[in-house]
Amino acid sequence: MDLVRRLYDRFASLVHELAKFGSVGAIAFVIDLGLLNLCSVVLDLGPLTSKVAATTVSTTFAYAGNRFWTFRHREQSGLRREYFLFFLLNGIALLFGMLTIGFTTYTLNLHDTLSLNIANIIGVGLGTLFRYWSYKKWVFLEATAPIPLELPETGVRQDR
Repeated sequence: MDLVRRLYDRFASLVHELAKFGSVGAIAFVIDLGLLNLCSVVLDLGPLTSKVAATTVSTTFAYAGNRFWTFRHREQSGLRREYFLFFLLNGIALLFGMLTIGFTTYTLNLHDTLSLNIANIIGVGLGTLFRYWSYKKWVFLEATAPIPLELPETGVRQDR
């Protein structure tokens, strides 16, 4: 039992961070999948254009969720810098989805909705591995000083 406790103590922050990252990612995935199908099936935009549109919207949601919830305990190195890097790295991760969808549609010649969705799921899975690693490495940096859980006293009195 002592071993389990020590393992939990050692990896608790990582487990919590992964759970939050996964929750934000799951919601972003639903947004991505829904918009991909809306753009592709209903609006008939084409599979790659639909993927870019869906990823743009889901990435915006994911940035807000990860910045203000998943990685809020990490150093904040500037909204512009983080936002730029976040979208740059998501652009790289988008390539995984574009390659799997492009391969499925244009090489395997599978144009049905099920094949599009399976290719999208594979691409999102590969992209997620890259995104988690790259966000921790370049976007949401480790705090150089402990970040307080509560806001510091400002000395300004608020009358009710």
